[in-house]
Amino acid sequence: MLKFVLILTIECKPPTLLNFTITIQFNMVNYKTMNNRISILFTLILLVSAISCSQSQQSEEKSTSMSYKIEKSENEWKAQLTAEEYNILREKGTERAFSGEFWDHKEKGVYVCGGCQLELFDSKTKFKSGTGWPSYYEPVNDDNVAIVKDTSLGMVREEVVCARCGGHLGHVFADGPEPTGLRYCINSASLDFVGKEKK
Repeated sequence: MLKFVLILTIECKPPTLLNFTITIQFNMVNYKTMNNRISILFTLILLVSAISCSQSQQSEEKSTSMSYKIEKSENEWKAQLTAEEYNILREKGTERAFSGEFWDHKEKGVYVCGGCQLELFDSKTKFKSGTGWPSYYEPVNDDNVAIVKDTSLGMVREEVVCARCGGHLGHVFADGPEPTGLRYCINSASLDFVGKEKK
């Protein structure tokens, strides 16, 4: 009895790696039968990978094809934002947990987009999630945020972006409190705060 281990890596563009590890055992007497089974297995793997790549590419095309009311060059954004704000809002970065300005912020008011000042979240919807990032159960208005499928880091998530300038805010998860059951997990550096008395 012989044993082979085959590792198959398929790379899609945008970068999405599909890794398959297959252990094949066969008796040399039944080589022809096993060879047919291996051929069928390879065909199935290629079909699965083709579907996955197609879905990933469609997701990327959707995110890059969205247009926003406020569009600026990268140089204009760099001139307007701090290095950290630019990394998060324009390069989809993530600040360290428990390091942002608003994760434990308790003032009453409205959190606005750090890129264009669009109202995003009311302090009344903010809750303590224990994650180390500001968390809200709903936006001020559903039209003020857009949800884009994010397939980075080898997983599928729902990215939250500003609907007016396209700035990356964070991600939304289905583990929040009532009444929505959602948790908008947002980077502090993507937000500015307008106190209630200033409105």
